[in-house]
Amino acid sequence: MSKEIPVKQVDPSEPSDGKPKTDTIELYASRKKIYAKEVTGLFQRIRTFSLLFLLGMYFLFVWLTLDGAPLIHFDLPAREFHLYGATFYPKDFILLSGMLIIAAFGLFFITTLFGRVWCGYTCPQTVWTFIFMWVEERIEGNRNKRMKLDKAPNSAQKVFKKSAKHTIWLIISLLTGLTFIGYFYPIRELIVDIFTFQANGWAYFWVAFFTVATYLNAGWMREQVCLYMCPYARFQSVMFDPNTRIVSYDPSRGEPRGARKKSVKPEEVGLGDCIDCGQCVQVCPTGIDIRDGLQYECIGCALCIDACDEIMDKMNYPRGLIRYTTENELEGKSSKLLRPRTFGYGAVLATMIGVVVFVIATRVPGQMDALRDRGALFSFNGQGNIENSYTLKIANMTEIPQTFSLSVEGLDGIRILTDTQVTIDSGENRSLPTVVDVSPEAIPQSNNEIIFHAQSETDASLKLETESRFVGPTQ
Repeated sequence: MSKEIPVKQVDPSEPSDGKPKTDTIELYASRKKIYAKEVTGLFQRIRTFSLLFLLGMYFLFVWLTLDGAPLIHFDLPAREFHLYGATFYPKDFILLSGMLIIAAFGLFFITTLFGRVWCGYTCPQTVWTFIFMWVEERIEGNRNKRMKLDKAPNSAQKVFKKSAKHTIWLIISLLTGLTFIGYFYPIRELIVDIFTFQANGWAYFWVAFFTVATYLNAGWMREQVCLYMCPYARFQSVMFDPNTRIVSYDPSRGEPRGARKKSVKPEEVGLGDCIDCGQCVQVCPTGIDIRDGLQYECIGCALCIDACDEIMDKMNYPRGLIRYTTENELEGKSSKLLRPRTFGYGAVLATMIGVVVFVIATRVPGQMDALRDRGALFSFNGQGNIENSYTLKIANMTEIPQTFSLSVEGLDGIRILTDTQVTIDSGENRSLPTVVDVSPEAIPQSNNEIIFHAQSETDASLKLETESRFVGPTQ
């Protein structure tokens, strides 16, 4: 029987101790500044519209009023949240939970269909980053001019341009911070108090905080927020499948890539449609090459599609070398828009929307509870009737004061001996000591169900009721 002798190949570059030679690998590479090139096209026009629309909503809604009150106002000290004429309180927390679930599954639903379109068109980080980039391009010039300016030695022109850019960035950031705090502190009062130094310290702190956060995130960090801080980039792949429509490069059509004259047809030189111009890389706000395949850094902004289509038009090639497509379509297979995952997310989304809409539609802007006095089960008054004591708690969740008329039913002749009319201010939660009596002959048993009613005289549609128990002697 022959035995094989194990052979080990020795690399002369290895140390004499036999241990392999290793190179130091940095866990974090220094950031290379991305100079995104400005581009025009269909998707850039869509993005411009969406950015202007969202920015308009953000900066305008804080100034709008309804019946003299802010349209949107989160009054934290009073624990009131005013939204489009309706007032919500901490007890309505279930609605907030429902809305957050709707937002989450809405994002999941859209992601399974069209990838990261949220990131590319509506994410606040994208919105403010593109605004800051637009300012930068207007002041410092196009991509090549910005690169030359950064490499150039300090000069009066460079200092002026950099100072102007950062000044405008800070102004936009300050307006952003003031507007955000304006949703919690009425904006008209906030502006006056801030600039007359009448606002409290917390107002100055939070305005400064959001000003600095906006300036750093949109002006300096930019794509770093998407790559390292946003969790969505990390778990998006869980929602992707071969039928998800995402921004993709078509290698079967574009490869092998290479430069050629405009008059030369690709097949004549054995090349694909990609002329390796690098425009798709130069316009990318995260600095990736979409031709390398799907990457978590891609935010689905489609700027590379606009850039590539522009080059295809110049070369007289068909558009769509880079396009919104699916993995199945790139492989020549059929693609399905609706599939089990889509139905699952869609069903949960539709259910939650229905539940939240139903709760809001049937929500009564008031609440009443009745608490029996546990210290004494019952007592007899001077008229020989049996008395029970309660504490009625009535909350007015409307925008105006409400005057309520109180009544009770459930036993023959039952009545309220204390005040039967009470006025409660907007947002107030009033506790009312209440005494009820009834004739002993009208009590069929020792423990009886009764119902308290509170009818608003201000708003006829506002009716509150709550159940309680009336206790009497054992029959």
